[in-house]
Amino acid sequence: MILNVEKLSHGFGDRAIFKDVSFRLLKGEHIGLVGANGEGKSTFMNIITGKLMPDEGKVEWAQNVHVGYLDQHAVLEKGMTIRDVLKSAFAGLFELEERMNHICDNMGDADEKEMEQMMEELGTIQDTLTLHDFYIIDAKVEEVGRALGLEDIGLERDVTELSGGQRTKVLLGKLLLQKPDILLLDEPTNYLDVQHIEWLKRYLNEYENAFILISHDIPFLNSVVNLIYHMENQELNRYVGDYDKFQEVYAVKKAQLEAAYKRQQQEIEELEDFVARNKARVATRNMAMSRQKKLDKMEVIELAKEKPKPEFNFKEARASGRYIFQTKELVIGYDEPLSKPLNLEMERGQKIVLTGANGIGKTTLLKSILGLIPALSGSVELGDYLYTGYFEQEMAPGNTTTCIEEIWKEFPSYSQYEVRSALAKCGLTTKHIESQVRVLSGGEQAKVRLCELINKETNVLLLDEPTNHLDVDAKDELKRALKAYKGSILLICHEPEFYEGLATDVWNCAAWTTKVL
Repeated sequence: MILNVEKLSHGFGDRAIFKDVSFRLLKGEHIGLVGANGEGKSTFMNIITGKLMPDEGKVEWAQNVHVGYLDQHAVLEKGMTIRDVLKSAFAGLFELEERMNHICDNMGDADEKEMEQMMEELGTIQDTLTLHDFYIIDAKVEEVGRALGLEDIGLERDVTELSGGQRTKVLLGKLLLQKPDILLLDEPTNYLDVQHIEWLKRYLNEYENAFILISHDIPFLNSVVNLIYHMENQELNRYVGDYDKFQEVYAVKKAQLEAAYKRQQQEIEELEDFVARNKARVATRNMAMSRQKKLDKMEVIELAKEKPKPEFNFKEARASGRYIFQTKELVIGYDEPLSKPLNLEMERGQKIVLTGANGIGKTTLLKSILGLIPALSGSVELGDYLYTGYFEQEMAPGNTTTCIEEIWKEFPSYSQYEVRSALAKCGLTTKHIESQVRVLSGGEQAKVRLCELINKETNVLLLDEPTNHLDVDAKDELKRALKAYKGSILLICHEPEFYEGLATDVWNCAAWTTKVL
């Protein structure tokens, strides 16, 4: 057994997240950790990795287990290059090498007994270094850099200049180089594009050790896991098989529980009715008392509170002119050009998806069209009567406003009741609504930003990876709402099953990027 978690309970303020949760991880298990946004999946990861102390319960790892954790929120230091971060995977081995040099330096002063100990330790260190490929580290770093497309960005690039997707790739690369006994992956596909998701899929399928994977990407989950742990209503339940199998079993279990609940409620009603009618009469008092006892002893079945399902209905402005935008010889980029000169146009009613690898300029194109980034050359001409709504991939860091304040900022004329009900419609509960946005999970933050977007009157939506972090229900509802939207949509997305049936056109940005792919 690699990990044993017993009777874990934890909460934030008056919001309980787990109650009496137990969990065991065995060698070679490939686990998918699933559940709606805000059920505590990332919190669970933080507790088992020791970043958070649980309120109650114990977490025990087997001895000498090497854990690798892909954390969405890891901090990368300025001045470190991609190569430095990847090489830091071998920090323990570099320390061993130092120890080895230290021993060699001191050999001249050693007596026979010390010499023997030193030789033995040297032998052990040598074996460890060879076993962990220490002497071919540079080749390993290059290999992973190539597989994840980091070589194209440049291994000497400062890590603080990278986009969200590029950062994820660097951290993932470091993790894979560490070859841990267990991998903990928190939504690794969020910022990866299709070809790298395929590569990660192959890697995980061949991975001999155990891993725990948090993901809302169902096709990805189905292709790599053999066990599902489902987190809901402060409980953690285990299901053998992939996500589809879990869905089947879960639906049956839920139906059985509902049927049992109905039967019991009917029985309770009948017993209570009998007691009420017969307890006052001497002749039937004993029968009434025995039924009362049965009632008192009964374990009442409780149905889980239904989670609020989000509803997204976009407010629509008047129709726009015929063209949304036209670009003339547009070259996008920051210091360096990211594209060839582009002559693109979008007409009213089109729903266009931008696809292609990370870092080739999809977000930059979106921001250049919106005028948030100046073009390096050429021009963008926007159409008439545009009311645009923009969904950014990441929230600005350091924001300390609450959800209510965030919505009020956008819609100052709303009453407190209107703000609360707008947030509730997006699937957020009262506890979330009063919290600061930054303490919410990634999925809940996305729902707050979607709330801002759907309540604004628009006729053009520019959406940058809106499905990242969203749970299955929210994703399905967003797809439905975007299909129903009568305006125009320009969407960046790496999940084909999300935009199938929604997009009128798919533009592959690899066709015009200057990046070597």
